Amino acid sequence: MAIDRRDLTALCEQTLAETDFHGLGERIVGKVRDSYLGTPARFAPEPRSPGRSPGRRRTIVVSDRVSCFDVVVGTIPLKGQVLNQMAAFWFERTREIAPNHLVAVPDPCVSIVRECRTLPVEFVMRGYLTGSSSTSIWTAYERGVRRYCGHDLPDGMRRHEKLAAPILTPTTKAEHGAHDELTSREELLARGVISEALYDEAHATAQRLFAEGTRFAEKQGLILVDTKYELGLDEQDRLVVIDEIHTPDSSRYWRLDGYERALSEGGSPAAIDKEYVRLWLGEQGYKGDGPPPSLPIEVRVEAAARYIDAFEQVSGQAFRADFEEPLARIRRNLELD
Repeated sequence: MAIDRRDLTALCEQTLAETDFHGLGERIVGKVRDSYLGTPARFAPEPRSPGRSPGRRRTIVVSDRVSCFDVVVGTIPLKGQVLNQMAAFWFERTREIAPNHLVAVPDPCVSIVRECRTLPVEFVMRGYLTGSSSTSIWTAYERGVRRYCGHDLPDGMRRHEKLAAPILTPTTKAEHGAHDELTSREELLARGVISEALYDEAHATAQRLFAEGTRFAEKQGLILVDTKYELGLDEQDRLVVIDEIHTPDSSRYWRLDGYERALSEGGSPAAIDKEYVRLWLGEQGYKGDGPPPSLPIEVRVEAAARYIDAFEQVSGQAFRADFEEPLARIRRNLELD
C-alpha cells in the first residue's frame, strides 16, 4: 500500500459521512450508500426508439460509513472510494457472466446506474463454515444447528472449514435500521416473496458469479469465503446484478497462504475485509444491540489500510486515492454547482 498511515490519520477528519445533493432527485439513505432517483443531465439516457421510454437512471454515492451487525458504527477514510472502484472492477469483469446496472463512474465515490426493481431477497453464497455474528453459519453450527437456511450440514466440522460445495443462504431485506433475517428457498416460496422461476434464476446467477469470484481470487492468492449479491429487474424484466459485487463490505476474503495451517492449529485465517472492525467491536462486547462504541483513530486507520490492501490484492491493480474534500469534489464532477 503506497498511502502513508499519517495521511490516513489526517483523512479521518474529512470522511464522507453523509450527503444531501440538491438537483439529483429523491434521496434514499442506506447503511453505506446514498442513492438519488435522478441523474446529472450529461448521463441522462437516450431514447432507444421513438415512442419508447429511455429507462431511468439512479446516482449512487458510496459513503465512508461502515456497517457491522446491520448497524452503522462509524466511518473509515477512503472506504467509499475503495468500494465504488472495486465494484466497478468486478462489474466490468463479470459483464459476460451476468448483466449489471453500471453505466458510468464519474467520481471515485459515485456510480451512475440503470434503475432496477430490487428483489426482496439478498442472495448470500457461502463456501466455508465461518462467521462471528449471532446469525452466522458457524454460530448456528456451534449451537448444534444442522439445517441452515434449508441446507443440511454434517456433524464433526471445524470452524473455518470448507463446505462440501458452496451453498446459497438467502436473507430477507430489512428496512433501514432493522436486521436482515435468515430464510430459505422453501420459506420464501411458501410466503410468496418471490416466484420459483425467478428464485432459481437468481440462484444460478449467484452460483456463476461466486465461481468466477472464487477462481479469480485464488489466482490472486486469496480465498473468497462468502459474499452477498443483490439482484433486480430492469425495465425489460431481465435479471440484473445491482449494488456491489465482491467488495470488502459484501464479501469475506482470506489469504490462501497460511489457511491450512490456521485450520489445523484452530486459529483464524488472515482476513482482508471488514471482519477486523467486526471483531474489534466484538472484543468490546458489542454484537449489534444498542449504540456502538466509538471507533478509535487507530482502528479506523488500520481498517482503511486493510480496505486498500483488499482492493490491490483482489484486483491486482494499484489503488489511486483522491485526497480532495469529497463533497466539493463530487459536486464538481457531477456538475451540480
